[in-house]
Amino acid sequence: MMRVFHVLPLCLAALGALACSSTPEPTTDPSNPCPPGQWCAAAVSTTPATTVPTAAATTTAPAGTAATPVPPVAAVAATPILQGMGTTEAPGMKADGGPFAGQFQEGQSLEQQINISPGKCYTVVGIGIGVQELDIQLVSQPAPALPPVVLAQDSTTGAAATLGGKASGCWKNPLPIGGPGKVILKATKGAGIAAAQVFSK
Repeated sequence: MMRVFHVLPLCLAALGALACSSTPEPTTDPSNPCPPGQWCAAAVSTTPATTVPTAAATTTAPAGTAATPVPPVAAVAATPILQGMGTTEAPGMKADGGPFAGQFQEGQSLEQQINISPGKCYTVVGIGIGVQELDIQLVSQPAPALPPVVLAQDSTTGAAATLGGKASGCWKNPLPIGGPGKVILKATKGAGIAAAQVFSK
């Protein structure tokens, strides 16, 4: 003969404590959350509990972290905008290499290696989408053991940045020799995509 058992209320484990549902009588014993005469089965999960963070995620990156470079093919999409800026800010100059771009969180930087030639004059233009304040620096590394030397930086504000533009004149290498240098693009405020182009003559 088959016996039929009635399904009684279950106690679910939540945040390390057992709680009973559908309990008509109050619990008198704190160590036993189920009323006398009732059977409670604790639900057992074989999946480890995961902790969901309650704090809001921040878009500000730790100081000194690098932005994620955008592939050169994708960076070429910014060429028309950068060429237009170059026509205004770097008249008579030619693009020195191709454009470069990155995906930025606030505070992140992107470095692009360039060769600073003797006697040449340089202008760098940049534009950001989502980035509210974009900054550009041109630096050189005199020796591996020495810190980089800032040669020039932009004085503009906003999502569009220009180093050595029409107002101040292009930055000219005063030395009779060239050497390796870097253009540093930084999302000082805001997050998004930013691209830049070096021009020289």
